[in-house]
Amino acid sequence: MALEIERRFLVTDSGWRGEAGPPQMLRQGYLSASPEGFTVRMRLRADGMAWLTLKTPAAGIARHEFEYNIPAEDAEELWKLAPHRLVKTRYALQRGGGDWIVDCFEGDNSPLILAEVELESPDSPLIIPDWCGVEITGNQRWSNAALANKPLSTWPQEWLEGFRPKT
Repeated sequence: MALEIERRFLVTDSGWRGEAGPPQMLRQGYLSASPEGFTVRMRLRADGMAWLTLKTPAAGIARHEFEYNIPAEDAEELWKLAPHRLVKTRYALQRGGGDWIVDCFEGDNSPLILAEVELESPDSPLIIPDWCGVEITGNQRWSNAALANKPLSTWPQEWLEGFRPKT
């Protein structure tokens, strides 16, 4: 069984860009997302690679994650059928202490930028970069599934506490 253990942060400035690899444009369509945290997502990368992903909560910050390659043609059809969608550009970072990525959201979720780090265990030591702001690990409002369903542009002002656009 695959387990995903990650921490997530709002990004407060562009200091991460010096560590960023090449951009990867991603489209994500959410076919199902329950209040309990179970999601079925299709992801299509600009190079034609596509996946179907099922996620469900495990203990603490861990989630069970099952991911399957699918043909790009199937992903395009699922994109059309998905009731909730988002588009983002992902950057893998060259930094130690876990696998870091930064996602720059587009459309109704712009100018949101989030950083995620995948860890080996929930208590793995972590040095949080200066460009990370508020930690949003476990806050379902900031999950990709929630952002696809209720984009940042539709949020009430009080939900945006701690959020600062990219600089």
